[in-house]
Amino acid sequence: MKMKKYLIIGSGVAGTTAAENIRQNDATGEITIVTDEDLPFYYRVRLPDYLGGIVAESELIAKKKAWYDQKKILLKLNSRVRETDPGEKHVMAADGVSLSYDRLLLANGSHPFIPPIKGSDLKGVFAIHTVQDVRQIVQAAEKINHVVLIGGGLLGLEAANALHRLGKNITVVEFFPRLLPRQLDTEGAARLQHFFENMNFTFRLGATTREISGNDRVEQVVLENGDILPTEMVIISAGVRPNLELAKMLDLKTDKGVIVDKFMQTSQPDIFAAGDVIEYEGRTYGIWPAAMEQGKIAGINISGGRAAYAGTTLSNILKVAGIDLASAGEIDEENRHESKIVTSADIYKKVVIDNGRVIGCIMLGDRNNFNRINKAITSGEDITNELDTLLNG
Repeated sequence: MKMKKYLIIGSGVAGTTAAENIRQNDATGEITIVTDEDLPFYYRVRLPDYLGGIVAESELIAKKKAWYDQKKILLKLNSRVRETDPGEKHVMAADGVSLSYDRLLLANGSHPFIPPIKGSDLKGVFAIHTVQDVRQIVQAAEKINHVVLIGGGLLGLEAANALHRLGKNITVVEFFPRLLPRQLDTEGAARLQHFFENMNFTFRLGATTREISGNDRVEQVVLENGDILPTEMVIISAGVRPNLELAKMLDLKTDKGVIVDKFMQTSQPDIFAAGDVIEYEGRTYGIWPAAMEQGKIAGINISGGRAAYAGTTLSNILKVAGIDLASAGEIDEENRHESKIVTSADIYKKVVIDNGRVIGCIMLGDRNNFNRINKAITSGEDITNELDTLLNG
């Protein structure tokens, strides 16, 4: 029987999880992972810790060389795919090496979305997405004191907190009238904002950036209302968009992302996709747990197994500036549903209920029992009689 060749483009959580599951199903197949990064699979979610000097770069790495050797997985670093030939089933890397495959997995992720702001290409303007981005920010941060962060989302606030640890003055400009609009309702966001303000952060909420200006490098951010924020560095954290260049070269069906079915199969039978690059049932995810689950499903199916993806409940667990935060499902900002709320000076917890079923949860300041509640959100299990204990335990 001919040994199968599996080619995975992208070495993040989706691609690496897929490779692991392929190897479990196929002990002899040839598995190659190609990435344009210079590190093996690393914890992207820990980049703010690296920026803030909490962990060294080496501590980001999740899979060392020995793991790839043991699994008999060939990892090609610093290798960007520049050409594809889906008919002949091979791709060409930038170094001229041709890589053939029987089955191909696109796990090449996403890129930061940079809004069309005049001056966003100035020196001193950054986005945080890869370890290389953080290396550049760390180097630039040595010589500056003031940072404006455009975007009050999760990664942005974690990056701002990391720079605050380095002694920088932080101003956050957020288009929405509250922080973390996808994860927190008005009450939770106000509490988080107050926490940051006690650390001397400045916030401009409900604000739009008109322009980033300066001579050879960034000097100020101009808001739509005319306010001017002097700064020496700007970090844009406005979300991500799937990388679709390869998908288009391969003539795959795309919309917001690469369109896949529940088996992570694209519009071409021998090409699968997983992680930030995909769109499933009209939705892109852009979160680690979804990419891991999709990578597992893709790895099983690409190697002859059969597993179906049922979507991932949007949830986040993190520690922002030392405060625990967990959020999942419907946060019900408009108060359309029944909710159970527990508060104290340092804690805000909210569970959203619809017809006896928990459909969403916010935990700020204490995330004990979040996993139990999140599991019920996903499964539909009725835990309403446990909620008092779960929220106060």
